[in-house]
Amino acid sequence: MWPFKSSEQQYDAVANDEEELKTTQKDRSRRVIGPTTVWVGIVLVMAAVGLGELLFRNPHSGSDVPAQEQLDVSPNEDTKCPQRREWRTLTAIEQQDYISAVLCLRTQPSTLTPDSNKTAYDDYPWIHSHVGYFTHNSAPFLPWHRYFLHIYESTLRNQCGYNGGLVYWDWTLDSEALEKSPVFDATTGFGGDGEVGGEITVGRSGRCLVDGPFTNITADYYDVKYLPHCLSRGFRDLDGSLGHINGHDISPESIEEVLSLTEYESFVALMESRVHDAIPFGIGGDFETFTAPYDLDRLWWLWQQRQPDKGLSSYGGHKQRHSMEMASMDDEIIMQALAPSVKVAEVMGVEGQLLCYRY
Repeated sequence: MWPFKSSEQQYDAVANDEEELKTTQKDRSRRVIGPTTVWVGIVLVMAAVGLGELLFRNPHSGSDVPAQEQLDVSPNEDTKCPQRREWRTLTAIEQQDYISAVLCLRTQPSTLTPDSNKTAYDDYPWIHSHVGYFTHNSAPFLPWHRYFLHIYESTLRNQCGYNGGLVYWDWTLDSEALEKSPVFDATTGFGGDGEVGGEITVGRSGRCLVDGPFTNITADYYDVKYLPHCLSRGFRDLDGSLGHINGHDISPESIEEVLSLTEYESFVALMESRVHDAIPFGIGGDFETFTAPYDLDRLWWLWQQRQPDKGLSSYGGHKQRHSMEMASMDDEIIMQALAPSVKVAEVMGVEGQLLCYRY
């Protein structure tokens, strides 16, 4: 079941597709199931979180494509790693360059289904929903999403000529009024709330976008169900009031409590159950479902900096969602044909052979 959060912070199931996803995960061959999705927004690393509206359907086409031919994710040879920056530190030109690169993905052919009419823009939400899903509530939640972002960043550069690094949104700067954050600016950001007073399109509060670079886009699916509608958001707090996003769980005090934990299993559990949920449940609409990619890489990096004696080796828990098998850093991070599989150990550090960046 994929969860919605109520005002009491409990989960209410909204979909019955978990068994279907389990079946998909069991197929680890090179046969790639084709996505039909719309990912509108960004993998804007919101401290670090992916902001995007994602919609999926049940895929039914396949292609045998060697992973090595899809994306160059070879080890870095440079010794100086670039820094990922907070959104508001970018110039207006740099912000528009990033948004343009994301939109450019809609013009690039899909890696997963190169013979279809799908695009590179569609590949990432499909992988997140049908593969990344199984990392939730388990040890690989953080390393899987770290590698996911690396692949996405490489695609922006290799296919769309983007010269910068991924950017992040520091929620704590806006936690008292998240809806007023500059990331939602209609001119320099990604647009804001759905139409005030408009018809509910999807979810509990989703309404058509009316401003920003991602308006006038039709999304065919909600969750994995065919349901054509305008791309939608619906800012909503925990009491159900519209227009406001509750920032209590991502306030400076809340983030400090999470970062103060010293054991990996406790840290990843509280980060996923508290911090991970705040933004998608607050933005609502298409973002309220599980299929919204959402990463917390910067917080993991900060946590690792606080554990100099064990930050790069602290890892443990269950191997995947609903599994009793215990995790190991020799476990593989699987991206199907989107990119080669790597071991968890290869992404524990961000300034190594494979990854090269800082925050």
